[in-house]
Amino acid sequence: MEIIKNLHSYLAYVVLAVLVIAVVNAIAGWLGKKDFTLQKDLRISLFALILSHIQLLVGLLLFFTSANGLKAIQTLGMGGLNAPARLLAVEHPFINIIALVLITIGWSRHKKLMESERKFKTITIFYGLGLLLILSRIPWAQWFA
Repeated sequence: MEIIKNLHSYLAYVVLAVLVIAVVNAIAGWLGKKDFTLQKDLRISLFALILSHIQLLVGLLLFFTSANGLKAIQTLGMGGLNAPARLLAVEHPFINIIALVLITIGWSRHKKLMESERKFKTITIFYGLGLLLILSRIPWAQWFA
């Protein structure tokens, strides 16, 4: 269990870094009116998509096996969770699933587009919204404790 928790925690740093790189790259491409390249731009956004999905799978595994996830809800009930427990058991998983849905939609939509500007704009919007949601539900107190 501790291995999964540590994997989820350390992989989060990598996922956040790659998502930030993908969003910054998309903003730079969009505002700089650059061509969308397969060698760089596609790979950065694909790498962010893949890593964030791996992080989601590890997080779901942790949710269903950890005392802070589903077991906390089953033991204490929704009304019995204090704010930190509610963040870990409810808000963090729910909002991050929504974030991954947005990132996946951004990836799917950008593939259908032909114009570089629209590809970059789509990735900027959807990956950016996903990143903001993820940042909003990170248990920061645990990261810096």
